Amino acid sequence: MADIDINVQTVGRSGVTPSYSGSLLTTNSYFVLNDGKSILHFKKTGAGICTVTVYVTTTVDGQAVASKTFDVPASTGDKMAGPWPPGTYNDGNGKLKFTCSEITGLTVGVMRID
Repeated sequence: MADIDINVQTVGRSGVTPSYSGSLLTTNSYFVLNDGKSILHFKKTGAGICTVTVYVTTTVDGQAVASKTFDVPASTGDKMAGPWPPGTYNDGNGKLKFTCSEITGLTVGVMRID
């Protein structure tokens, strides 16, 4: 299991041509520098549904809070999620963590609104 950082792309008034990270692995954890203005954009061409888990770092009355999950549909999946409030989702390094359950034909891009 590896910890992989994914770069955030800034979307401004002059636009951005987004790039996407592929070659994702179900055994890896992915980290994104998060200031609360970023979204995750997943695309899926493979036959299986992917469940993405975004980890929650806060507690309520000392109890862990369940992580956020959502599905990226199979074959023609196109899912955007966010923004992610830093106080809920960031670790001590200011990063959001997510994992993927099924990665065939899966890519992800991270966009930040400037």
